[in-house]
Amino acid sequence: MSKQTGTEPLLLDITGMTCAACSARIEKVVGKLEGVQEIGVNFALQRARVVYDESRIGPEQIENKIRGLGFGVLQKKLAEMSAEAAYTEAADELKKRALLGALLTLPFLWAMMAHHELTRAVWVPELLLSPWLQWAIATYAQFVIGYPFYFRAYQALRSGVPNMDVLVVLGTTAAYLYSHYLIFHPAGAAAMGHHAGMLYFDTGVMIFTIVLFGKWLEAKAKRQTMGSIRQLSGLQAGTANVVQDGRETVVPVGQVRPGDMVIVRPGDIIPVDGIVAEGSATVDESAVTGESLPVDKHEGGMVVSGTINTDGYLRIRATRSGSDTTASSMLRLLEEAQVAKPPIQRLADRLSGVFVPVIIVVAAAAFLASYYVMAPGETGLALATAVAVLMIACPCALGLATPISVLVGSGRAALAGIWFKQGAHLESLSRVDTVLLDKTGTLSEGKPAIVAIEAPAGRGDGENELLRQLAAAEQHSEHPFAKEIVQEAQRRGLPLPACESFEAVPGCGLRAIVEGREVLAGSVKWFRQLGFRISLQDQLGHIAQQGKSALCVAVGGKWAGTVIFADKLKPTSRNAVRRLRELGLRVVMVTGDRTAAAVAAAGQAGIQETYAEMLPEHKLELVQRLQKEGRKVLMVGDGINDAPAMASADVGAALGSGTDITKASADLYLLKNDLNGIAEAIRLSRLTLRNVRQNLALSLVYNAVAIPFAITGNLAPWMACTAMALSSLTVIGNALRLRNA
Repeated sequence: MSKQTGTEPLLLDITGMTCAACSARIEKVVGKLEGVQEIGVNFALQRARVVYDESRIGPEQIENKIRGLGFGVLQKKLAEMSAEAAYTEAADELKKRALLGALLTLPFLWAMMAHHELTRAVWVPELLLSPWLQWAIATYAQFVIGYPFYFRAYQALRSGVPNMDVLVVLGTTAAYLYSHYLIFHPAGAAAMGHHAGMLYFDTGVMIFTIVLFGKWLEAKAKRQTMGSIRQLSGLQAGTANVVQDGRETVVPVGQVRPGDMVIVRPGDIIPVDGIVAEGSATVDESAVTGESLPVDKHEGGMVVSGTINTDGYLRIRATRSGSDTTASSMLRLLEEAQVAKPPIQRLADRLSGVFVPVIIVVAAAAFLASYYVMAPGETGLALATAVAVLMIACPCALGLATPISVLVGSGRAALAGIWFKQGAHLESLSRVDTVLLDKTGTLSEGKPAIVAIEAPAGRGDGENELLRQLAAAEQHSEHPFAKEIVQEAQRRGLPLPACESFEAVPGCGLRAIVEGREVLAGSVKWFRQLGFRISLQDQLGHIAQQGKSALCVAVGGKWAGTVIFADKLKPTSRNAVRRLRELGLRVVMVTGDRTAAAVAAAGQAGIQETYAEMLPEHKLELVQRLQKEGRKVLMVGDGINDAPAMASADVGAALGSGTDITKASADLYLLKNDLNGIAEAIRLSRLTLRNVRQNLALSLVYNAVAIPFAITGNLAPWMACTAMALSSLTVIGNALRLRNA
């Protein structure tokens, strides 16, 4: 949806939401605004994501509408920790009100001892039994501590979406007004059969206190689930050491521009994405890519923001800075993934939307059943039964079931270098049954590597001599083979003589003069045309069948040997394919490469099903055909030619080496060029969806068991309120298990 408008989605931090009905209310009201195309509100994360048409509506109008519903709004700034600061402030406010409520509850608890057989021996001051003192304390609690509940309940009813606050206000107000009637109308109370001294002022005070304590504990537990987001935020350096006019200057990282020279010393977080211009160091990339082993970086090497320089001095030329860096992109994607709702949450949202009105009706029925059937004429008992029903059935746990698991699951994936663009993709990935893998750059390294050097026996130092002369000739070539040849000579420590002249022969090879002798390097076809007798003629056919390429070499007019190249399989690919098959997935290779190379690579990777010489439209057609067969398809690639198939697949995944177009088409993005990340992503998605189902089951079973107890009068209001709070904490605790998955 966001791609249609060309406008970045608006991320807003929302304060004041108390249950899933609050998020539903914001979605309902803001979603009706002209120009708003899509809105998702995450109750667990207290965040909204709005896709809008900037030509018809602006961020200010959206924010004002949300404020008009009674909520606080903070526009998300990537470099700021506004959400957590607001979250902490809200938690502190809950704690203060809860402690004040507890202080006001103590006189009622002490007074209650005089009414129970087991505690009647405890001395209770006469003053605490005074109905006038109880009325005074309850009035303060009801309208001072309870004011936020009344305000939010009013806003909820005004917008037509009743929430938890409506239930709390109904229950506590009923108990307060009934008790008020009893002390100010003693004659009426006696006529109703009310026993002297039996008041219900304590009900409202205790409910407010328990709800506030429950919300405070819930806020603390939620903050633990935000650990991955806080950890990713910690990867962003606040400042950078930039060379300006020949001098080193410390500037805010947001002021660094592409092309700037940045100095990074041992122990520093690398603040930008860039290329090492000078120096060498060992870099810890574990927090960004999940790679446990440090990586050596030298001149010309790529570095990304959020990684740590452990032991060297680096001068880095920035290529990306600010919100474009890897760390910033990770954080932005993770945050957006939390708010975009997976399909499984729609059921919970629908249930939460009708839950409160239904429970109000059930509570009214419970009151009438108690008053007329179970305990005829006992108004106080009937009222307590109705209040218990209102408290026990709050849909908080139901509303938390999905978003809290998605938050922890996608956060756990992010710390392993796996980015989900939306929470919906986390769910979709769990249903995948077929994985299509591109070859070049995905299963393989994506670049030619020397796998053999064949030199005729008795010629100098054999392959080293051949490599030395060939590398000298290739120094000035831009052919993909040339770079690998020169690097291999450097790896072996071979000194390269000067190249006295160089001529590239298009489509054939090259001619050069090295140490006074002519060096020729090129294709088999060209060498045949030149009249050379190739000693490895019989082997060349076999080499071609294996998907390899041969570079023929002649020195001083004589055949000197052959260098064999292949696009080598990544060391991790075979294990990744094995893991995918162990997960019960059908694994297929789809590649534009020639059949011989594809079959050879598939055999090495352990893949039985291969499609070769596939153009982009052919890959797209294959995806669509499999989908028509009822398959759920994951397409994994790294090139532009994979983008159409990835966009059409149920889930598209791009590797870290992928092009920007490929990453834009993907639903899932790996920081590392390691297919094991795909297997890990599928494993985590399945665990997360299992956790979501467990949470939904827990919340529904809880209500199915608890509501009958409340209806039959077997739960006091304070007990029902406590059980309601514990149900939310149970769901959060279950979701937190994913952190160790």
